[in-house]
Amino acid sequence: MNKDEMAEAVAVADRALAEDLRYGPDVTTEATVPADAIGTAAITPRKTGVLAGNEVALAVFRRRVEDLDVLTHAPDGIAMTPGEPVLVVRGSLRGLLTAERTALNLVSHLSGVASLTKAWVDAIAGTGCVIRDTRKTMPGLRLLEKHAVRMGGGQNHRLGLGDAVLIKDNHVLAAGSITAAFTAAKQHAPNLPCEVEVDTLEQLEEALGLGVELVLLDNFTPAQCAEAVRMAAGGRTELEASGGLTLAVARAYAETGVHYLAVGGLTHSAPIVDIGMDLAPVKTTAGANAAR
Repeated sequence: MNKDEMAEAVAVADRALAEDLRYGPDVTTEATVPADAIGTAAITPRKTGVLAGNEVALAVFRRRVEDLDVLTHAPDGIAMTPGEPVLVVRGSLRGLLTAERTALNLVSHLSGVASLTKAWVDAIAGTGCVIRDTRKTMPGLRLLEKHAVRMGGGQNHRLGLGDAVLIKDNHVLAAGSITAAFTAAKQHAPNLPCEVEVDTLEQLEEALGLGVELVLLDNFTPAQCAEAVRMAAGGRTELEASGGLTLAVARAYAETGVHYLAVGGLTHSAPIVDIGMDLAPVKTTAGANAAR
């Protein structure tokens, strides 16, 4: 994870823990677990998948457990094997149990994003096409979800509204035409990459005439995408298919020759990977003294 993503991981850990603790401390754990109990917790996948968010889970545990010992820490992006822990930590059992659900929620979700992305990447392997994400992310989780997409082999598109121009149908409507919208955008932000969404081959022809560097083909059929590729041949315009894409048709679209498939479902519809936390036998200071 890069520096911004790590900062986001800590911020998300704090927000998520605050949700669990907003009505007071973890009463169940405080009632049942001795204050001096030390435990070892293994974060273990129950199903196969691609790991993402292990740093986030570790950040959660660090927020609740002082002097946390990290015994095993697998890197994001690996293929998980059911029953083989990806993170093993040791420390205050109260802290580990208080952090458990928050850590599992995040690593399970982010691993789900990475695993779904990997399925899309595998589906179009060998075509030269690239799977890209969108801004259809969960509020507050964008940087982490986009990290997960990369762990699955996908590519990030825009991180926000200010790092690239994307002229969509409503912008065209407001400006009056694709030409007017594109011209205004290049004047306003000349140094930013600019993508234009088109709904028809006629609009594509207009965009190609403007020298647009990237065109989003919205809800095109594979046949229409193939015609778009033919129209753009020899030029500098790249093409991205979007809208109504599913894994079942991913390869058909990729084989048309488009450069990218934009898949919002990578982040907004990814099922979680089943990951649990298993505890090793617990020791307390009192118990250790009694054993002597």
